[in-house]
Formats: sequence, structure tokens, C-alpha cells
Amino acid sequence: MVSTAPYGTWSSPIDAALAASHDGRPEFVGVVGEEVWWTAPRPDEGGRRTLVRRRADGTEESALPAPWNVRSRVMEYGGAPWAGVARAAGGPLIVFVHFADQRMYAYQPDSGAGPRPLTPVSPVGGGLRWVDPRLHLGRGEVWCVLEEFTGESATDLRRVIVAVPLDGSAAEDRAAVRELSDGAHRFVTGPELSPDGRRAAWIAWDHPRMPWDGTAVMLADVGPGGVFTGARRLAGDPGPASPAAAPAGGTGRDGESVAQVAWAVDGTLLFVSDTTGWWNLRRADPGAEPRTADGAVPSTALCPRPEEFGGPLWRTGQRWFLPLESGLIAVLHGLGGTRLGILDPDSGELVDVPGRWTEWEPMLAAQGTRVIGIAASPHSDYEVVELDTCTGRARVIGAEHRDVVDPAYYSRPQARVFKGVDGRDVHAHIHPPHNPDHAAPEGEAPPFVVWAHGGPTARSPLVLDLEIAYFTTRGIGVAEVNYGGSTGYGRAYRERLRENWGVVDVEDCAAVAEALADEGSADRSRLAIRGGSAGGWTSAASLTSTTLYACGTVSYPVLDLTGWAVDGTHDFESRYLESLIGPISEVPERYRDRAPVHRADRITAPFLLLQGLDDPVCPPVQCERFLSAIAGRGIRHAYLTFAGEGHGFRRAETMVRALEAELSLYVQTFGLARADVPELRLTT
Repeated sequence: MVSTAPYGTWSSPIDAALAASHDGRPEFVGVVGEEVWWTAPRPDEGGRRTLVRRRADGTEESALPAPWNVRSRVMEYGGAPWAGVARAAGGPLIVFVHFADQRMYAYQPDSGAGPRPLTPVSPVGGGLRWVDPRLHLGRGEVWCVLEEFTGESATDLRRVIVAVPLDGSAAEDRAAVRELSDGAHRFVTGPELSPDGRRAAWIAWDHPRMPWDGTAVMLADVGPGGVFTGARRLAGDPGPASPAAAPAGGTGRDGESVAQVAWAVDGTLLFVSDTTGWWNLRRADPGAEPRTADGAVPSTALCPRPEEFGGPLWRTGQRWFLPLESGLIAVLHGLGGTRLGILDPDSGELVDVPGRWTEWEPMLAAQGTRVIGIAASPHSDYEVVELDTCTGRARVIGAEHRDVVDPAYYSRPQARVFKGVDGRDVHAHIHPPHNPDHAAPEGEAPPFVVWAHGGPTARSPLVLDLEIAYFTTRGIGVAEVNYGGSTGYGRAYRERLRENWGVVDVEDCAAVAEALADEGSADRSRLAIRGGSAGGWTSAASLTSTTLYACGTVSYPVLDLTGWAVDGTHDFESRYLESLIGPISEVPERYRDRAPVHRADRITAPFLLLQGLDDPVCPPVQCERFLSAIAGRGIRHAYLTFAGEGHGFRRAETMVRALEAELSLYVQTFGLARADVPELRLTT
């Protein structure tokens, strides 16, 4: 029986605990012989990530008990934290990084013995961190990236490609770790070894560039002792010394971003480059005559399209494509989403995989004719999917989606394009309120919350999210806005934010909210905005720029630009603002004028501030300065902090508290009649 009730007051089978228990996704899938392994979240176990093992017979088990937490902190966002290899005797050998001490461990799960450390602990700064490992049993080594702190500052560090001995001799002795690259670049990815073992390739870049601005494909010869020699640039273009040298608005040529490299079976090098304005797949012969004095060689586009075959390199070890033994290439591609396809590099023919999946994580693996990935859809969560390239058949082999509520409760999202300032396109995913048990009174428009994603050089995927369903089943709509600056729509779209952070993102979110209100899809008097990290900045900047929103939720945000730029964050993003705002030495007034901490006198709407106390990216001091700025202004607000949480919440109890607090904010602000959520105390 369908009951009539106002939007926002509907009863829902999805509570905060249910939404929190399904937060997170499988990641970093890999093949170990006939087995498939991946990392998986455990929000009910302190937010740790475990290693899941799927044996050849299909049985699935957690390979590491608590408190083991498989997660790297390199560049703070981490990357591939494990690798494994099958052995003729003794079962698989796994190496992984443990979050608590950031040491790398070796583990033989069939031996009965626990993990043993391979790397030492350093008391200097953030210590020693490791990521993107590759096992070389013949050499008795693990090749990976080392992030080594040289002082107490978050930017006192170096990154280098290294070889870690498997015999454990480096567990107490840093000197036993052999350095392979020369440390000439601030950032490097793990090395890809050529099929003949004679060359290694990797990606490198330096401050103040971000990897989506410009990177270099580096190539080195590998000697008999595994020594790298003759390192030179093969492809890519790091661009000018300052990313702000390109025109604001983002259509000027400003370097070339290469997101991934891998070797084809014929010894040519494949890489994803945005030299055409789109991350497309290219092929180069490392033995070809260089076209420039520094060694760059010509390359050929394999499937030129106005689509993305790559993405932003936030984490080392992401894989958007994978060469197969047959010579074909598994690729992820799309516009505003990703599909898995098989590409013939000679003909350029691309055949997409059938199935319901519309979003694939850039974490492909392969074994023989099998391709394994992690995929989701608007009506299914992320699953581990296997494709048989011989038959074209795809099936779920792990983390299988199971509807914890009747799927009739899921919203029917729509991918839409709105018109923003000056008629520019703004991409968004609209999740209308939906609940089969309820209908709103005729003529009533629903409250809507605009979700601004983090990054900001990222995007919101169109996938099932129980956190969204938590609101839509209660009669509150959600609009995920992929504002200018988002990835997935070409370089020109993502560079709209160049020197315009706090302007374009704010305008685009407002354009979507205004359009929904104008067409009657949303109640103009009951609009809200929320976001975390860079999305928290956009939410706060919106609240201090416009009176469009009745309230807002701001999570682990950037609020003080000057404080964040001057030794206020971690190394990876410490120069990010030079492209998003401009060099602080040249435009110091812009850092002040746009920062919410200096615009606190303009805020009139109530807000909720959520912050992890162990956040190295956006430390609590950002929130504390903002709260000091609004003190005594009579603005209703709440500030909730969470010990043990970093940048992004991982613990079930934290997510439950945050979600219920956010709903309570909307209940109080929108005047919703419901008493089934703990009341959030708003103070002035």
C-alpha cells in the first residue's frame, strides 16, 4: 500500500548502519597462478583493508586476519599495496604493505607462518613507505617505489625506485635496499620490465606539476645485475616549470600527461597520453630514432577517439589497460564513465564486453585468456568480474553484489548535461527521491542535496551507493555534479578549473541546483550542498558565495588557502594550488579573497563540519580557523571530530554518526517531521 507523505519524511529500510557496512569496494585485483586476490574493506574492523584470496576451485577467504591492514601511505593516497607469485612448491608468495608501520612484509599463506618484515622502520618524519611492488624471484628481490622522509616536514622526502631483497636482510638495515633510479624526479611509478628483461619503463614528474598536468615516460637499460643505466625520456612532456603558465580556462597546450605505461609482447611500449586532448592509447618503439635531443621517440595512436582511455594518477599502480599474451589489449574507455573492451592494436577494432557493468576501476589483471577487473553499475555495487576473451563471456567471481534491500527502493538515476555560466556544459548525475512505499502530495517539489566530489581532478561515477539511497528513500534527492575540472570529459573540460577553483566549481554546482528548481524537480527553498576534501572546499565556498543553499555539510575540507599552501598539507598536493589558484607569490590576494576562512562574514546558512583528527591532507587546523572566524556571528552549526580517522572515513561507527548527523541537519533546516534520527545539536 502506497502512502502519501511529504518528501523527506518517508520511512526507509536503509539505515545508517546498513549504508556504512557497504561502504568501500574491492581494490587492486591481481592474479597469483590460477588464483585471484584483491584487497577488501572491513569497516566493522576498524576500517582496515584485508587481502581476499579466491582459490582455483572458487572458494573465497580472507587471507589476513586483523589487525593486518593492507594499505600504503605513499603520496598519502597510496597505491598498489601488494603483489604475489605462484611457486612450484610451498604455495603462493605474497608481499604487502601494512598500514600501521608502513613496512613491507612477505607472507606464505600455506606455510602456517605469519608475515615476516622485509623492510625497516625509520624514526625520521613519516618514515619509510613502499608501494607498487613487483616480485622478481629470479633476482630474489621486490622492485617497488620507496618514499623516504629525510626530515620532520611533510615535504622533506624523496622517492626512488628500489629493489628490496626477499631474504629479509633489509628488515633492520636500510643500506640493504638497492636503489635503481637516480632520484632525479620527485615522483615516480613502479618500473615495468620489458619482455626480454633488458629495459625498464616508468612515469616521472616533478613539483609544481600534478600528474594530470604533465609527466615523462622514462626508459632505462637494465644490466645483468639488475642495475639501471642510461635513464632518458622516451615520451610525455612535463610542460613548463609552472602549471600556471598555460592560459586560465584550460585550452592551451600545457604539457602532456601520461597516466600509464606497459610493454606489449612484441617489445614495443604502450602508454596512455592526452597529447590530443584525450587520454588515448599510443605505441612507441623504444629503439626508434629520437625526435628530440633528450630521447623522445615518435608514437602512434592505436584507437584515436574523443574518449578517455586513462585517468588521473592519484595512486601508483592504477591500470587502465593491460596487454594480453595474444597481442590484444584489454582497455577501459568511455566518456564520463568506463567500459571494458578488447582492442586489436593492429586494426584499431575495439569490442566492448557485454554485461550490466558501466563503471570499471582502473585495476585490471590478466592470466592467459582471462581478464579480471572491478566493476559496478547504477544498480549494483563493485564486484570482481572475469572476462574470458575466447568466448566473450563475463561473470562475477568475487565480492558479488547482493541486494540487501529490495532493489525497488533504489533510485532511477539519470546522467544529464546542464547549461552553466556562458552556456558551458555541466555534467551531473541526478538521483530523484524514490520509495515504492510512499508518494508525495501532488504539486510538492522535493528537497535536493548537491554533492560536490573530491579531487577536484576526479569525478563522481554513476554507480549504486547506499549512502545516496539513504537519502533518496527518505524523499531527499541527490545531484552529483561533475563540475568543470572533473575528469572523464577530456583535458579542456578538466582544465576549466585552472586558476578558477572556488569559481567554476561553485558556479557549476549552483547551475545544476538552479536548473532543478526552475524545472520543478527540486524545491528552491530546500536546497543543500555537501562534499568532502576538495568537495568540502566547494561546499564551503558555495555557502560563502551564494544564498542559494539552505544549509551545507562540509567534510575534511580545505578552508584556508594560504595556510594549506604554506606547509599545511602533504607533499603530493603541496603545490597543487599553483594550478588551481595560481602561484601564491604572484596572486596572494586571490588566496585570501577566495578562501572561506576569510569570507566567514558572508555565511548565513547553518552547516555541519566533519573532520578526522588524524588527517594529514586537510588537517583539523583548517576547520579550527574557520570556526574561529565565524565565532560570535550567530551562525547555527555543529562540529564533529573523529579520533583515528584520516582523510576520508573508514570506520563503521564514524560513518553512522556522520550520516545521521547530516540527515538531522536537513530535518532541522528543511522542517521535516521525523523523529527516527538522533538530533544534531546546532550551536551558535
